[in-house]
Amino acid sequence: MLSEAPWWLPGGNLQTIWPALYARRGTGAPPVYRRERWDTPDGDFIDVDFLAGGSIHPGQPLLVLFHGLEGSSRSHYAEAFASWCTQQGLAFAVPHFRGCSGELNLGPRAYHSGDFEEIDWILRRLRVRHTAQGGGPLLAVGISLGGNALMRWAAEMGATAQGVVTAVAAVSSPIDLAAGGHAIGRGFNRLVYTRMFLNTMKPKALAKLAQHPGLFDRARLLAARDLYAFDQLFTAPLHGFRNTEDYWARASAKPHLAQIRLPALLVNARNDPFVPAWSLPRQDEVGPDVTLWQPAQGGHVGFTQGAWPGHVRTMPDAVGRWLLGGHAPTRQ
Repeated sequence: MLSEAPWWLPGGNLQTIWPALYARRGTGAPPVYRRERWDTPDGDFIDVDFLAGGSIHPGQPLLVLFHGLEGSSRSHYAEAFASWCTQQGLAFAVPHFRGCSGELNLGPRAYHSGDFEEIDWILRRLRVRHTAQGGGPLLAVGISLGGNALMRWAAEMGATAQGVVTAVAAVSSPIDLAAGGHAIGRGFNRLVYTRMFLNTMKPKALAKLAQHPGLFDRARLLAARDLYAFDQLFTAPLHGFRNTEDYWARASAKPHLAQIRLPALLVNARNDPFVPAWSLPRQDEVGPDVTLWQPAQGGHVGFTQGAWPGHVRTMPDAVGRWLLGGHAPTRQ
């Protein structure tokens, strides 16, 4: 379970910004990764970072982390999970969504919140590989955007998901994309978070336009001032959606949570500035295999604990322990 935030870190915005910049992510040095490049079925590539060090032990679990919007294996939450896996003796892998590993992907597409086909291909390849190496259970956690996509995958697969992974978790995921999209486009969120995301998303989109001339209207993209406009011009049409509303509606995991047929954990702080508390699911809106943790505090992928400057190890420890064995549905 997750505790209240420390007294010196009040409010959802501070609990979001501070841990990403200043809180301790683990014990010791940052994790060392070994990168592999995988060719995708559509002629593109993704990069997968594996926690370096030794071969797979018989029965060793593998934790797969799907990062959030514009995240990577160097995001604070990824390094915190890597530290936890090192301490607990788990293997750890971070597949990068297309264009997020530091090198632009090749195709006329990027990634999106409902990209469950990509999740499926990655998890099945990792399952075959890990089994061939003598490994044990495959566990998956998705952060923010990655968590919504992971839950879409779990719902889409139904009972067959159990043949791929043992349990899944989503942390701070905007499973109602319309609610989250509108929330991040207003007030302080628009000034800070939206600007931060667009500062990296726009250059990537322009590089994609250079790869594939005529893919979208350059002037309109430069004029986009929120994620709604960016998704309308770039994300939605490039990935088969009619417009932003169609994308947000069809990609959202919330309407499909009752279809999940394996142990699944959803963790959402009720003061998350990206995910309005009113949009979070109730227990009667999810299936019996879905566990809801909705603590009052934590911000967006924050959950800082301890004395100043704090650390972000509590959330990976709680989520990781649940994935390893705490599969009886509970609420927080």
